Amino acid sequence: MFLTTPARAAALALACLAALPAAAYADEGMWMPAQLPQIAERLREAGYAGDPAALADLTRAPLDAVVRAGGGTGAFVSADGLVLTNHHVAYGVIQYNSTAQRNLIEDGYIAADRGAELPANPDFRVLVTVGFDRVTDQVLEQARGTRGRAYFDAVDAASKRIVAECEREPGIRCSVANMYHGTDFFRIRQLELRDLRLVYAPPRSIGNFGDEIDNFMWPRHTGDFTLLRAYVGRDGKPAAYAPDNVPYRHPSHLQVASDGPREGDFAMLAGYPGTTFRHRSADEFGEQAGWTLPARVQVFDQLLAAIERGSAGNADAATGYASQVQSLKNNRKRAAGELEGLLRSDAVRLRRADEQAMLASTEATARGDIEAMRRLLAQASAVRERDLLLSLLAQTQLLRSALQLERLRIESVKPDERRESGYQARDLALIEGQLKQVQRRYDPLVEKALLGVLLGRLQALPDAQRVPEFDAAFGHTAQDLQQTLDELYAATALGGEPARLSRLQAARQGQAMEADPLLDLASALVPALVRLEDERKARDGELLRLRPAYMRALAAWRERQGGAVYPDANGTLRVSFGRLESLQPRDAVSYAPVTTVAGIAQKHTGARPFDAPAPLLAAIAKGDFGTTADPALGTQTVNFLTNLDTTGGNSGSPVLNARGELIGLNFDSNWESVSASWWFDPRYKRAVHVDMRYMRWLMDKVYPAPHLLREMGL
Repeated sequence: MFLTTPARAAALALACLAALPAAAYADEGMWMPAQLPQIAERLREAGYAGDPAALADLTRAPLDAVVRAGGGTGAFVSADGLVLTNHHVAYGVIQYNSTAQRNLIEDGYIAADRGAELPANPDFRVLVTVGFDRVTDQVLEQARGTRGRAYFDAVDAASKRIVAECEREPGIRCSVANMYHGTDFFRIRQLELRDLRLVYAPPRSIGNFGDEIDNFMWPRHTGDFTLLRAYVGRDGKPAAYAPDNVPYRHPSHLQVASDGPREGDFAMLAGYPGTTFRHRSADEFGEQAGWTLPARVQVFDQLLAAIERGSAGNADAATGYASQVQSLKNNRKRAAGELEGLLRSDAVRLRRADEQAMLASTEATARGDIEAMRRLLAQASAVRERDLLLSLLAQTQLLRSALQLERLRIESVKPDERRESGYQARDLALIEGQLKQVQRRYDPLVEKALLGVLLGRLQALPDAQRVPEFDAAFGHTAQDLQQTLDELYAATALGGEPARLSRLQAARQGQAMEADPLLDLASALVPALVRLEDERKARDGELLRLRPAYMRALAAWRERQGGAVYPDANGTLRVSFGRLESLQPRDAVSYAPVTTVAGIAQKHTGARPFDAPAPLLAAIAKGDFGTTADPALGTQTVNFLTNLDTTGGNSGSPVLNARGELIGLNFDSNWESVSASWWFDPRYKRAVHVDMRYMRWLMDKVYPAPHLLREMGL
């Protein structure tokens, strides 16, 4: 059943569907919408009252209303382009519009009318998926018979051709998604909405109540939601921000349910989960637990400490880096939780035993490719710390801008189809948007502190991982490094927007840019980064060729075990379904699946992060919950738990009831299930959601926005 020839690799997804056992967990799986008609019976048995076949059509309700919002997910909730997502997904938008004197993070924001809605940062996007088509044969046609870098280049070139052809339609953003690790490929067509505006954001003490103490914890009491609005040009087409743009009118939107869920009720979630690794090898599982996660925790701790040092006593710097700090804290805690979860589930040992049994049942020819894959993974492990540190240079603003401009200058002299992804003509608006906002997220003391951490660790690497160009630029000692950074940042002009944008104009023409110390540095470093990138591409190309053998063996093994087979998450639209479910994380501990406002009053200390705002506490004390009160509990609900299969990127995903109505907004996982991106353990996997009844109550009684409730039909 599981084909071994690349020419027929596209059949794997269908084969996987055919192999689905009736006994597979209904709560496990991030399903492509096209797969859902194949599991219609399971959906109905779980409680879904709609037509499963309709879920495969991305132009029909309800899935057509689900969008990619920034780095997470959102959904249209009105006919006039109102987008509901998480407070933390829109945190960068809120921070972009905040200053120390007008702090929307702390105070929240309600646009009294559409004229008062605030423009998002220029690189914030909402993407509406309008097409999902298999293109495996086109992607692999020229790759067959090649190896290594040639295989990578063939797949890359084919993907770019498909994207270029797809994007001939104005306002459409396209991509090619890799499914089943190089076995199957799909073309994704998305409407790219570029003018987003801030409409409603609760104060930090609601949207991020509990902050890192409560992050990934249950019980939760967080109102993690924000409303944005999408705008288009007067011709109805996507456009950059302009005062006379008009609200985008999507064909359909989600209706917020008038009632709420109860334990055991069906729930379904749609969103854009980022990346899962459930189909990776035992060696990769071992490295994740043994090195990657501990290293990430350590580096993130150092970066957070660097920002704290650099911004001490500087309110503007603290505000400017608020979004970045929030992201680092979240990623740090996620890494720690993932490590603990993998150890709790004994995932490394179980995965290795599972793989050994799989290999014993796999034909010798496939095992040869799998062993070659393992050797390549070992090569990547030899430079893992170097690669981690270099990837984190993206945490800077000015240095990242300089590197970006220099790389753009180099790429711009090439034909567009041969440019590196991220530097093609299609990417120029996004690059410009990133460069325009730098000064709102930058402070020289903070950036030098961040670089002190990253480059200091690079200096300490063994010779085999050192990069000569970085040694030449920054020296070999902490003193050399600090002196170099002080000189660079004292002399650079890139902290000013006009300086960046003027150089952007030259770079996009492939011309020499006006001299600047950071650009001089970039001209020395970019060739080194390109050289390392070329080495990675050669390795990745060979892995792309070899991994399908592992995937076919694993899929066949899962079939024999009676397990579910679905593609790892990769940022494409997926659907999960299950039910409201309680949690028993350890002996003698049991958690109910719903929290109420009583928990807010109980947690309140008056000190951050448990400093519930006075209007909220007054409303809780008054007890006027009206139609949003839970009829069984007799009070206002806040958050609830489901067993839905989620991961990073699912933040902001709408949670629907059996009728397809909006009952919740996903924003977190419990601590015990953070490792679910690698290992799904049904005993512990829970997702945490904002109850829409809590949102409705806040917008009605606490921080009123009656005009928005009316717009949503509430």
